[in-house]
Amino acid sequence: MKEVFDAAAGRARGVLKRPPSEGKFHHSRRSPSPELAPWIDHYWLVSWDLSGCKPYVAETLPHPNFQVVFEKGRSEIAGVFTGKFSRMLQGRSHVFGIKFNAGAFRPFLKDAASSFSNCTVPIRRIFGNSVAVNALEALLVRPSTTEDNRIAAVEKFFLTRLPELDEAMTLAGRLVKHILQETNIKTVDDLVERAGIGKRTLQRLFSEYVGASPKWVIRRYRLHELVERINSGYKLELADVALELGYFDQAHLINDFRSIVGYSPLQYQKAAGKNIKR
Repeated sequence: MKEVFDAAAGRARGVLKRPPSEGKFHHSRRSPSPELAPWIDHYWLVSWDLSGCKPYVAETLPHPNFQVVFEKGRSEIAGVFTGKFSRMLQGRSHVFGIKFNAGAFRPFLKDAASSFSNCTVPIRRIFGNSVAVNALEALLVRPSTTEDNRIAAVEKFFLTRLPELDEAMTLAGRLVKHILQETNIKTVDDLVERAGIGKRTLQRLFSEYVGASPKWVIRRYRLHELVERINSGYKLELADVALELGYFDQAHLINDFRSIVGYSPLQYQKAAGKNIKR
């Protein structure tokens, strides 16, 4: 697996299954221009060559972000997925994606972001079936197109279609970033206190702009943190980690992880070859 990323984009979080040793994989994450940074978090490109190899099922815990994904035969816009995301990769192909900042895709939509939760829609449903959309898709799915040319084409497309900055959009994105960066936000009440916004107002804001509840976002990022800690290779006292991440005890953490991922943290660490203590 070759992974290349800008410092601002950082490494991917929430990846449950790393690619196998067989085959070739490339994962690139690139930052947008300053003009697009209020809307776009980063661009990503995943390519694979599994010719002669067994298919590989990629698994992730999705983030609270809309994604615009270009792939031959299945270009689409994905809302926030609240469960585990799985995708079988086989043969040889690539996917180019645009991860929007949390809340930042709402101005492109006619309905609340929560209307698109756990579903995908064709790109043309949002951006129309225009010559520009068709040309952009053709360029992005073409294997010979360089990464820089892909990004340049996407930036040209969106710079002419940007909606006006929305204060609520900016606020939603800022609150989601607070949850990610400040692990002491363990409950919705913690976020209410930090934001100075009533709980119902906060819930309406997240439903309209993010596509998932504040409780879900907190829960998802804490599970991301657990996955990162397991993958770090250090032995973990699961009981201590559960309390640190805002769970009543380790049983609640284990049940939460299993209900979403499909297996327990201990089973996950065994598959990943890492160490953990109960």
